[in-house]
Amino acid sequence: MNEIPYKIYLSEEEMPKQWYNVRADMKTDHQPILHPGTLQPVVLDDLTGIFCTELAKQELNREDRFIDIPGEILDFYRMYRPSPLVRAYCLEKELDTPAKIYYKFEGSNTSGSHKLNSAVAQAYYAKKQGLTGLTTETGAGQWGTALSMACAYFGLDLKVYMVKNSIEKKPYRKMVMETYGANVCPSPSNTTEVGRKILDEFPDTTGSLGCAISEAVETAVTTEKTRYVLGSVLDQVLLHQSIIGLETKIAADKYDIIPDILIGCAGGGSNFGGLISAYMGDKLHGKKAPYFIAVEPASCPTLTRGRYAYDFCDTGKVTPLAKMYTLGSGFIPSGIHAGGLRYHGMSPIISQLYEDGYIDEARAVKQTECFAAAVQFARTEGILPAPESSHAIKAAVDEALKCKLSGEQKTIIFGLSGTGYFDMLAYQEYNSGKMQDYMPTDEDLEKGFAALPKV
Repeated sequence: MNEIPYKIYLSEEEMPKQWYNVRADMKTDHQPILHPGTLQPVVLDDLTGIFCTELAKQELNREDRFIDIPGEILDFYRMYRPSPLVRAYCLEKELDTPAKIYYKFEGSNTSGSHKLNSAVAQAYYAKKQGLTGLTTETGAGQWGTALSMACAYFGLDLKVYMVKNSIEKKPYRKMVMETYGANVCPSPSNTTEVGRKILDEFPDTTGSLGCAISEAVETAVTTEKTRYVLGSVLDQVLLHQSIIGLETKIAADKYDIIPDILIGCAGGGSNFGGLISAYMGDKLHGKKAPYFIAVEPASCPTLTRGRYAYDFCDTGKVTPLAKMYTLGSGFIPSGIHAGGLRYHGMSPIISQLYEDGYIDEARAVKQTECFAAAVQFARTEGILPAPESSHAIKAAVDEALKCKLSGEQKTIIFGLSGTGYFDMLAYQEYNSGKMQDYMPTDEDLEKGFAALPKV
């Protein structure tokens, strides 16, 4: 066995040249997405008015296990990939645990998160198709930042609908997007029909990813040579993010690192789905695999308290319906700082794998507990984590402390999906003792469930 370095980097030659389509190996394919008008399974022509044609094909692909990464995307990836797999020696010492803790760090690019992996792919296919612009939504701003970078690189216009609560708490994210040329609008807004409708019904709303999606889709379908792109949830996004898990497994195998536990934060599912992809492939083929833990906010408990049902992917009910764990498309999560995890639904792929028992556990945690873990991580490992990533850190710390009590020497890998250097208001609120925890009551959730479509 090779001596394990503090940071494991792959060479460019070792970097994956193909994405892995986990859907092709799933024992139960997830239920088809449905046309919002007919409630029939969508076909390619139904999607190409919203998405780029090649991305629509990837969305419906359930046959090809591996899909080649185009050379232009690989060239872009080489600017920041492969990303390191890091041994958290200092955190281990702080916790006094026999566990070995590693994290896959996706924050070493200007966007500060894993989102760039899919943003560049989606911008590339739009440019190749001859489009001139894209629209999207963003919560905490990582996706919007990543897509603004990718659109600048390929010379595309970009309209971003940023959740109102996030745009107020993270103004510097907006400034970065605008620096890269994006047009950023708080959502819900008066610029779209669906935005005006939401504001009429909920004038004091803090917004949600579901609201912002509705506005972005409406703008895309009413603007010439423009398509909509999404940073999570969809199969095509999990496909692009599989590079995280593929790199993780190549790096771990290179040094005979066998993870017992694999942990990722989960909102729409792109980061978690990407991280577990290669190891999930092993599990689906009957091989030994880690114990998979998806961690979500207690304020938006999609997997832990949601319903597995068909639902709209947006608040305005203009998108196709997906069979997924959901809190109801009308559910507006409280204004927590982990804006990227404030989505009412979960990826159909993640939902099906969880329903079938291939994902071992979903765990909901409070934001004050997450920030406590984030501060501990920052003080020991020297990286200020994103609020979203802090959910995975919290679970990793908990698992390491269990090992301390039991004496077990388990190997833990978690996804550090991004950095928190644009989240200083959140850290200020935590450090001042003003941060609060928000958890919906059963009555709150029932309101969302009551509006689920009858499919």
